[in-house]
Amino acid sequence: MEVRLIPRIARRVAAAGAAAVVVCTLGLAPAAAQAANGGSPPTGSPPPAAPAPAGGGTVLQGSGMWIWQLPRAGSVPGIVARARSAGVRTVFVKSADGTHRWGQFNASTVSALRRGGLHVCAWQYAYGSKPYAEATAGASAKQAGAECFVIDAESEYEGRYAAADQYMRRLRQLLGAAYPIAVAPFPYVDYHPGFPYSVFLGPGGAQADQPQMYWFSIGTSPDANFLHTYTWNRLYQRPIFPLGESWGRTPPTQIRRFRQLAQAYHARGVSWWEWTQTGAAAWRALSQPLVALTGYRLALSYPRLGLRSRGDPVVWAQEHLWSAGFHVSIDGGFGTATRNAVLAFQGQKGLSRSGALDAATWGALLRYSPVAVRWQTSRRATVARAVGGTLVASPPASASLPALAREIPPKPH
Repeated sequence: MEVRLIPRIARRVAAAGAAAVVVCTLGLAPAAAQAANGGSPPTGSPPPAAPAPAGGGTVLQGSGMWIWQLPRAGSVPGIVARARSAGVRTVFVKSADGTHRWGQFNASTVSALRRGGLHVCAWQYAYGSKPYAEATAGASAKQAGAECFVIDAESEYEGRYAAADQYMRRLRQLLGAAYPIAVAPFPYVDYHPGFPYSVFLGPGGAQADQPQMYWFSIGTSPDANFLHTYTWNRLYQRPIFPLGESWGRTPPTQIRRFRQLAQAYHARGVSWWEWTQTGAAAWRALSQPLVALTGYRLALSYPRLGLRSRGDPVVWAQEHLWSAGFHVSIDGGFGTATRNAVLAFQGQKGLSRSGALDAATWGALLRYSPVAVRWQTSRRATVARAVGGTLVASPPASASLPALAREIPPKPH
């Protein structure tokens, strides 16, 4: 099925409702309109924030800039000088594309950038067709001096739960359990029901989430983009480090607004795509002193999921229900069995027994760690079985669901 690129967020929300892939009762358009006037009113008490996982926080903090083709960015002294003038403390340099290592990410260059006072992280565009070989190519950046590693996983990974699992397991074997890894996925989780967010951000996965929040390319405002992205990405309980856009015709006033919102949302770091495509006006917008928003109230909550919801957020909920003692099938479909498990969980916790995953229920459920799942390559439906505390299962049925839309346009990678 061809994925449509829809230019306006309002049209995309309407398409999402018509497709009924995931149920969400947030009312994004009204909230976005309120946010444009300086903030959004609270929508109830937000659930308690999840504790930030250890690892990767320091190098991702502050301002960062992504570099696709290093030779086009200039000399190392020039990169260091421009980074200093713009307040950039971390550069994310491409080190591999699929199974192919890029020679631009080498020990000599990385060492020179770090001597200049910059943190250096590597990033790889991953396809999922050869996960073990891709992980090996990506992990080689550590030997070259990379301080962290970022996975750029996009449409090629839609539906590839087993490949994502194999890739992450191999990457962790090579880099170690504590090495800082982030993933930079699509920002709108509800548009990608078959994407394995729960693998990349689950047990043994990345410690940080860098969603590609390209609001101008999506065709929305920074405010609406933050609200939509955070509402869904917060489910995965990883610190969010927004990846914004500074290339092309992105208005400098909106770049500054994005920076202000990142601060208001308590993001510890923000990075930008992409160095060589960022013009002088955008560089100035990145370097100007930040004036904090006043009177801005966050409207953070969780999406409401109920009967007939489908997608990776349901997989994530089912993995948590399993850990809470309710052994439902982890198939990505919110059917009667999942509804009954949610009802029983709500009764156990003294919550309103709606049978739906509302904010209060999510808050209680996410206090459990998700069960680890080793996804198999076979698509035949099999009963999950426990092996040493890990479930072994075929990919969830929701993995076959097509994307509702590709909110960010394809870019060179």
